[in-house]
Amino acid sequence: MNDDYGADLLTLVDEEGKEHEFEILDVIENEDGCFYALLPTFETPEEKVQSQGTYYIFEAIEEDGEQQLAEIEDEALLDKLAAQFESRFEELYDDDYDEDDIDSDDED
Repeated sequence: MNDDYGADLLTLVDEEGKEHEFEILDVIENEDGCFYALLPTFETPEEKVQSQGTYYIFEAIEEDGEQQLAEIEDEALLDKLAAQFESRFEELYDDDYDEDDIDSDDED
């Protein structure tokens, strides 16, 4: 079955040549550049639970005519981007229900 609506995945290769697969959560382009929020993929559910939803933010840079992702070393910029991504995540992944709307079987 072809899943046209699956996660957008990206494979990064570290300095040691090891491949790491990530899900692209979101991309922000602003006056500071282009930034990706990436969530690691895991082989087992236990690994996913242990990660506690930790995601990474990378900057897209062009090197030798190719787009590459680089770590962000400016802590102030990283904090600013994290706040922007978190705000966008709340909008994108917000539950469409209100807890007050849930019926409880415990009512007398």
